This record gives sequence, structure tokens and C-alpha cells, in this order.
Amino acid sequence: MVFSRKQKYFLLKLLSIFSSIRGINIFVLVLAQYLTAHYILAPGRSLIQLIYDFRLFSVIAASAAATAAGYIINNFFDDKKDQINRPKKYILEHLVSQRTHLLLYFVLNTIALGFALAVSYRAFFFFVAYIFSIWLYSSVIKRLFWLSNFFAAVLMILPFWAITLYFKNFDPVIFYHATYLFFFILSRDIVKDLENFKGDWVHRYQTIPVVYGNRATKIIISFCLLGSVWPNVILLQQPLGIMHYYFMMSIPFIFGLIVFLWFIKNQKGYLWLHNMIKAWIFVGVISIALIYKNPMHLLR
Repeated sequence: MVFSRKQKYFLLKLLSIFSSIRGINIFVLVLAQYLTAHYILAPGRSLIQLIYDFRLFSVIAASAAATAAGYIINNFFDDKKDQINRPKKYILEHLVSQRTHLLLYFVLNTIALGFALAVSYRAFFFFVAYIFSIWLYSSVIKRLFWLSNFFAAVLMILPFWAITLYFKNFDPVIFYHATYLFFFILSRDIVKDLENFKGDWVHRYQTIPVVYGNRATKIIISFCLLGSVWPNVILLQQPLGIMHYYFMMSIPFIFGLIVFLWFIKNQKGYLWLHNMIKAWIFVGVISIALIYKNPMHLLR
């Protein structure tokens, strides 16, 4: 199939928007929320029942739309440093004008609040606070020392807190899952600061690498990764089915990441480490589907 020049340019613009809203991340978020809802928060309900639950769909749609809008506003405020840190990505995402991006930002947030209002007034105010927090992070907090990393990790966890509130399920196991994920996300965010050091330094972002340097930052990342071991050990004592093996493998994986971290000497290495952490989080998301499955079922 041959595309005309106009069609190719249109497809590039769609790719630009997909990149701006981190389409793959949004897909993983939606998948993770449905899997968490089915296998952890409401295991007594079938997947079909959850898919046809309009109020749950509205919570997840609101999370996806607000998060996608958050990526856009984050890109808007990081515009100058992204020219240095990610020049190719910067060029791709600027095939669509800033005005269009900002319009899409407001449209996505309106969609998010519309879905939230369909659930309840409480959900509406929760997402108002979530959207405002993302804007505050992107415009102000991201430049602040240490708080930026902590705030970013919390923002990543909040969509899961939304569906936890929806089901009113506050089992301690959920807290340990969230804590494990929090430390991994926090570690990944600080690794991103090492990866983006040049642009952060030029534009005076007070990140941990800019303030303390690489060695101190590596020590902090190592402690953050080790922080995920505590909830990991507790989760290993729970009846998690085949997912038990994911947490078993997590411990040597965490120590492997720490060793790899100390051998890295350039930005390419930090990109590899960043992607390894993201990949492991994704494996964890997929393994949620195995949380109540008996290993013997695989042999039948």
C-alpha cells in the first residue's frame, strides 16, 4: 500500500501526538488497572463483569485521560531541556504545534473530569486534585531538589489508589504491592535524572545529580532499589500463586541492577538501566494475571 505525501505527514502527526501522550505508557496503565481490579481488588468478579462495569471504566478512562494530559503539560514545561536531552524525540513531537498540544491538554482533562463526574462527586474532586498536582509538579516541583522525584513516584501510584478507593478494598497486601512499585518508580525517576543530566544542568534544574553529582546519586538509587526488597520479602510470604516466582526473581534482579548501576559511565548506560527497570515493572503488571493460579495448572 502506497501512501501519498499528505497521508504520510498526517500519520507522522498522529505518531507525534502518540509520542507526546506516551501512548504505550497509557496502554500499560489501563492494562495494569484492569488486571489489578480483577485479580487483586475484586477477585470474586469476572473479567467480563468488570469490563461492563461503566463506573469502573469511567475511573480508568479518567485516569488514562488525565495522565495523558499530564505528559503533554510536562513536555510543555520541559521543552527547552528536551532539545538537549532528546533531540530526535523533540523534533518528532514538534511536528504538532504547541497550540495544538495545549488544546489537546485541555480536551483530555475535560474528558477526564467528565468521566470522573459520571462516577461521583468524590471521584470528580479526586481527579481535580490529581490534574492540579500534575500541573504543579510540571511547572514548579520538577525543579526542586529531591521533592521532584518523590512527587513523580506518588503521581504514578495515584491512578491505582483511585481504583482502590472505588472498590473500598484496603487489604495490607495492596499496600505492600504499592510500596514495592513506589520504590521501583522512584529509582527509575532518579536514573532518568542521571540520563538527563546535561539538559538539567544547563537549565538549572535542582536534581540530585546536579546538586550532589553521580557518585552520591548512585548511592541514593542503590538505597531506593534496596527499599523495594522489604515489601518484596513480605509479599513472598503471601499466597500469590505463580506471581510468587516474579517476586522471587525480583531480589536477584534488584541486586543485578545495583551492580550494573555502578559499572555505568555514560548516558547510554543510564538509558539501558532506565529501560530495564521499566521492563521489570511491565513484567510485574503482566504477572498480576497469575496471582491466584497454581503452578501445577501449567503442567496439565
